[in-house]
Amino acid sequence: MIVAGIGCRKGVSLQEVLAAVESALEPYDLSPDSLSGLATAKLKAGEQAIIEAGNKLRLPVFLVDGPALQLVSLRGLTRSAASLSAAGTPSVSETAALAAAGQKSRLLGPRSVHGSVTCAIAVNGEEP
Repeated sequence: MIVAGIGCRKGVSLQEVLAAVESALEPYDLSPDSLSGLATAKLKAGEQAIIEAGNKLRLPVFLVDGPALQLVSLRGLTRSAASLSAAGTPSVSETAALAAAGQKSRLLGPRSVHGSVTCAIAVNGEEP
């Protein structure tokens, strides 16, 4: 399982989310077709661009609740004061990806930043 975790400011566009996902996948020679899903914090459920990106890519969007984000927060690679303040986690994109990818998940690297959107890629087990 490969999951792209998404964090963003309010009101981002579909194009920004899609560009962030593609940008985050590029260093690992992965394409959106290799993804099993997108993930974000449950508090981002109202961000239509994330839901639309899942629809466009034909992927489920996992909405991860606060306790699940907290369980994996020590495995994240980035510490953002803004994310800690807004979501109570060091990085929404990293922790959402880790939580959605499963118990044995790991990040391929730190989140990437694309304008107002962050994206992190997590894999479960030995993938890829």
